[in-house]
Amino acid sequence: MTARPDPVSLGAAGWGTALLLMAKAPVPGLVKTRLCPPCSPEQAARIAAAALADTLDAGSAARAFVERTIVLSGHHGPPAGWRVRQQRGTGLAERLAHAYADHAADGGGPSVLVGMDTPQVDGDDLDAAAAALATAHAAIGPAADGGWWALALRDPRHGAALRDVPMSRADTAARTVAALRARGLSVAYLPTRTDVDTAADARAVAALAPHGRFARAVREILPPPAGAAQPGAISADPPHAAATPVGAAREVGS
Repeated sequence: MTARPDPVSLGAAGWGTALLLMAKAPVPGLVKTRLCPPCSPEQAARIAAAALADTLDAGSAARAFVERTIVLSGHHGPPAGWRVRQQRGTGLAERLAHAYADHAADGGGPSVLVGMDTPQVDGDDLDAAAAALATAHAAIGPAADGGWWALALRDPRHGAALRDVPMSRADTAARTVAALRARGLSVAYLPTRTDVDTAADARAVAALAPHGRFARAVREILPPPAGAAQPGAISADPPHAAATPVGAAREVGS
C-alpha cells in the first residue's frame, strides 16, 4: 500500500487539487455491455452501479482533494460533497479533453481524473496520484491492458493533448505519455491496475478487493466458471494482463 500523503504539505504547495470522476449512469443496455453475456443488461447495470459506488467511496475517503466532481453521462444523484458536470463531446478522447477544459474554465487547478472501471482503487491510490504532482507535471496510472485508469495533471489545460490520442488500443497509455511529453511535460507513473470490461476482469478485480459493493455484486451475479474455486475461496493470484485485449481508456467511466 502506498503511504498516504500529508494533505497539509499538499496545501503548503499552494494547490487546490480536484478529483474528476468520469462516469456513466448505470442504465441497463447502456453500461458495461461487454459483460453481456453472461450477464443480462440489468445485471451488468447492477455491477456498474456497484463499481461506481465503490469509486465514489474511494474519492470521498481520499484527503488530497478540495473539490470532487462526477463528469457524468446520463443522470445519477451524487453523494454529499460531490457535484455533477455533464460530459461533452462525441468520442471518449474528446470527452476526456472537455472534462479537463471545463475544470480549467472554472478556474480549477491541479486535477486527478479517474474512471469507474477500477473499483479496487482506494483513497490511498487517489491521494498518491495527487501527491505525484509535487514532482512531475503529470502522472499516469497504466492499466494492465495498455490503457490507463488515472491521469493527474498539474495544469488541466494540458488535457487538450488527449484529443490526438487514439483510444481503444493497447498502446493508449504509451501514446498519452508521448503526447504529454511532446508538450514538454514530465510524467510520473502510478501503479498498474486492472480495469473491468469482461466477466473475467470482473471476477479478477473482485478477488483483489473482496469486501466492497462491487465484489458482492460480482459474487451474486457471476458464479465462478466450471471448475473454479467457489465463493469464499477467492484466489489471491493477480489477474493476467491478457484478460482484456484493448485499451482501458476505451471504457474509462463506462
